[in-house]
Amino acid sequence: MKIAAIGIAGLVAACAVTAVTVFSLRQDETPEPAIALDLPAQIAHPDPLRFEPGRTEEYERAAAFGLSHVLFEKSPGGAIRAARRTARFRAMVDEATSGTGIDPDVVEAIVLLESAGRQDVIAGDDPANAAGLTQIVAETATNFLGMQVDLEESRRLTRLVGEAVRRGDDAEAAGLQSQRREVDARFDPEQALAGTVRYLTEAKEVFGRDDLAVVSYHMGIGNLSDVVRAYTARQDDPIDTVVREADIDYVHLYFDSSPTVHRVSWELLASFGDDSQTYYWRVLGALGIMHLLRNDPARLERLAELHDRLPSAALVLHPPSAREQYADATQLRDAVGHGALVPVRLSNGARFTIDPQLLRVLASMTENPADYLALRPRAARLLAYLAAKVHELSDEERPLGLTRAAYDEEATTQLTPHDPGARADADVHSTGFAFDIRRRYGSGAQAAAFQWTLERLEALGLIAWTRGRSVIHIVVSPQADVRS
Repeated sequence: MKIAAIGIAGLVAACAVTAVTVFSLRQDETPEPAIALDLPAQIAHPDPLRFEPGRTEEYERAAAFGLSHVLFEKSPGGAIRAARRTARFRAMVDEATSGTGIDPDVVEAIVLLESAGRQDVIAGDDPANAAGLTQIVAETATNFLGMQVDLEESRRLTRLVGEAVRRGDDAEAAGLQSQRREVDARFDPEQALAGTVRYLTEAKEVFGRDDLAVVSYHMGIGNLSDVVRAYTARQDDPIDTVVREADIDYVHLYFDSSPTVHRVSWELLASFGDDSQTYYWRVLGALGIMHLLRNDPARLERLAELHDRLPSAALVLHPPSAREQYADATQLRDAVGHGALVPVRLSNGARFTIDPQLLRVLASMTENPADYLALRPRAARLLAYLAAKVHELSDEERPLGLTRAAYDEEATTQLTPHDPGARADADVHSTGFAFDIRRRYGSGAQAAAFQWTLERLEALGLIAWTRGRSVIHIVVSPQADVRS
């Protein structure tokens, strides 16, 4: 992560989908002051993928949950160790934010997301890139934040640090890192935190909002200003005036921008290829992790265990101890008979089809293929909705191909494709909440529409998904209830 340079990236022409659902905390829980990484509960609405103003906190909670998996998956040494490293800098964070109006919890979350609490980390090999505890690029440090950065000397010392590490000379490496802190302020935690707080303070002055200031830390003040102006179609007024009078928060900019609504702002957001548009949600996820570290470490450990076991948040949606699974063909058949599983419906208006390969496999293994062409009702509705949305946005007549639906544990060996992405989540199929879609599309527009739909549903906590070599594996939340 880094503080982005100011400017507009080129537009990317791709097809996507407006997809928004509103969530709230579970009713049996006391609201927490920090973002909670809880399974969001969907609020019923005739069109659950339509943006609903006035629910900023619920959207934020949903997105923090939906996009938190990467924090558990990618944090060096795991999320818990990264959070503990980050917590060591809390006193410095409090000192840096004291009297500034900047929330120390948010700054601490930025540290976790940016560096996982490692003060000497560099994005790549060149310290001209993002570096230090809060990952500030050298140009921004010198030109915008007034930090001392002798880049050539920093490069020399970085090279020597690398050589010492390769030799296994930890004492020499530590001494060189200490020298580097003298010539490059980004590697000094106190100065790095002070620089980040200065940036957030300046950005808050520009936008008049804390959330937009945090977004701009990665996206850049200029880029975010352009998104705000595109969304509001106001080019001349001061940006804080535009934000205040149009009542803009980042929930609006992200969830209410699409190819069909506020298309220009969506194109700008889509053009930032470095995850800038999801940065704020990941900061909120990091905030939730730090909150759990201090207030409910057992729960954090359980979340980390579930996230770490699969390449998606599938087990967070369906923890092994809390899910019903079908052990054999008899249980699967009974579930279909009782309506716990419903057949996937291939009506004339359906925008998906059954992959012929699946039909061949079923014909050879069972006398009741229909039992394996069923899903939980909520998963079946989400499949139909997803396929319809992809068709609507891509105008592609070739339907998506369903390659797997529900199956029992005994059938796992026969029905799981020889695909790393499918094998990892195979047992979730026995809950009836998982299905696979063939990665074979009628057009680039269909592929792009499918990709965007998946990303937006994930951001809303409705699904977890992974990309295999031949299939997209989708696990539906037990709270999801979309209608096609």
